[in-house]
Amino acid sequence: MEPDAINSPLAKETMTLSASATHEPLSYRRGAPVWRAVVCACCASLIGIGLARFAYSPLLPAIVGAHWFEPSAGAYLGAANLAGYLVGALLARPMSAHVRVVTILRVSMALATLAFFACAFPLNFPWFSAWRSASGFAGGALMVLAAPTVLPSVSPPRRGLAGGAIFMGVGAGIVASGTLVPLLLQLGVSAAWLGLGALSFLLTVIGWSGWPSATPATAPGRQLAAPLLPALRSLYVMYALNAVGWLPHMIFLVDFVARGMRQGVQVGSELWVVFGVAATLGPLATGRLADRIGFGPMLRLAFLLEAGAVAIPAFCQAWVWLILSTVIVGSFLTGTVGLVLGRISELLPRHAEQQKAAWSFATVAFALMQASAAYALSFIFSRNGGDYRPLFLIGSAAMIVALALNLVTTAMIKESSPVSQRR
Repeated sequence: MEPDAINSPLAKETMTLSASATHEPLSYRRGAPVWRAVVCACCASLIGIGLARFAYSPLLPAIVGAHWFEPSAGAYLGAANLAGYLVGALLARPMSAHVRVVTILRVSMALATLAFFACAFPLNFPWFSAWRSASGFAGGALMVLAAPTVLPSVSPPRRGLAGGAIFMGVGAGIVASGTLVPLLLQLGVSAAWLGLGALSFLLTVIGWSGWPSATPATAPGRQLAAPLLPALRSLYVMYALNAVGWLPHMIFLVDFVARGMRQGVQVGSELWVVFGVAATLGPLATGRLADRIGFGPMLRLAFLLEAGAVAIPAFCQAWVWLILSTVIVGSFLTGTVGLVLGRISELLPRHAEQQKAAWSFATVAFALMQASAAYALSFIFSRNGGDYRPLFLIGSAAMIVALALNLVTTAMIKESSPVSQRR
C-alpha cells in the first residue's frame, strides 16, 4: 500500500467541497441487515441505469422499424435520456440537503417505472422525449445517491465487494433488457415497454424498504483539505472522457449490428446480452485486480484496452473481434465506476465527506460530457448518411486523450513529490 497521499507537498492545497450536500450519519433500522441495503442499491442501479438507459439500445431498431420515429429522431431520444441524467446528477445532492435521501431514492425508482409505462404510448416526439428525460433524471439521482448512502455502513474490508454488487445491477439490467426485449417485441413495441415497466415495478417493490434510515443534513459549509488536487481534477476529466468513449457502444451498438450490418434485432440483442454479462462481471474483476496493482495503474490499463476496443467496429466486423470489443467495453463500462470511486478514496484518505462530494462532482462531469457528446454524435450520425465508423473513432480518440492525461498527471505528481505515487 502506498504512503498516505496527505504527506505530499500538494496536500497544502485546499478546495471547497459543497457541504450543502453533506450526508448525514447513517443507521440501520432494527432487523434490516447490511446486505438488505446492498440489495436495495443494486435494484436502484438496475432500474435507473441498467433498464432506464440501456434497455433503449435493443429497442431503438424496433422503434424505427415500427415507424414510431425516424432514425435520427430515435438517436436524439437516446440523448434526451442522457440530458435528464445530467440534471438528476446535478440536483440529487442539493435535494438531499432538504429531503430524506431514502425518499429521493424511492421517488426516483417510481419515476423511472412510470416512464416505462408512459413510453408505451408514442403520442408524439415531445411526449416521448419528456419521459425519456424523466427516466434519465431518475437514473442520475440514483447513481449519485444510492451507493454513497449504503457503503459508509458497510465494514471497510467488505466495501469493495459491496460496491461491486451494487454496480452489478447495471450489467444485470443490460442482460435483462437484451433477453426480455426480443421476446416482448414479438408482442409489439408497446408490449416491450409495458413489460419493462412491470419488471421495474417489481424491482421497485423489492428495493423499497431496507435502506439506511437518515435525516436531512443541515451542517454549514466548511473548508476541507484536498491532497493531490491536480490529480483529483484530472480524474474528473478522465472520467468525463470515458463517457464519450462508451457512447458508441451504449447507444449505437445494437443498431449498428441490426441495421448497419443487416443482422436484425435478434442478433443485435444477443450481442447486447454479451455486453451485459461483461458489464455484470466487470466490477468484480476490475476491483479485484485493482486491489493487487492499485487503482491508478488499473485505470491506465483500462484506458489503454478501451481505446483499442472501442475502435474495433470501425475497422473490422468479424464476429470474434466484435465480441472482443463488446466484452472489453462492457467490462469497463461498469468496472471503471468502481475504479474511479477507489481512486477518489486513495486521493482523499480518511475524509468520507470529501469523498462523497468528489464522487458527486465526478458524476456530474461524466453526465455533462455524456449528454453533450450524445447530442453531438447523434447530429453527426444524422448528417453523415448513417455511417457508424466515425462514431467509434471519436470514442476511441476520447479514450486515448484520457490515457494521455493520466500519464501526464502521474508524471507531474511524481516530479512534484518525493513520495512515489504508485497508485
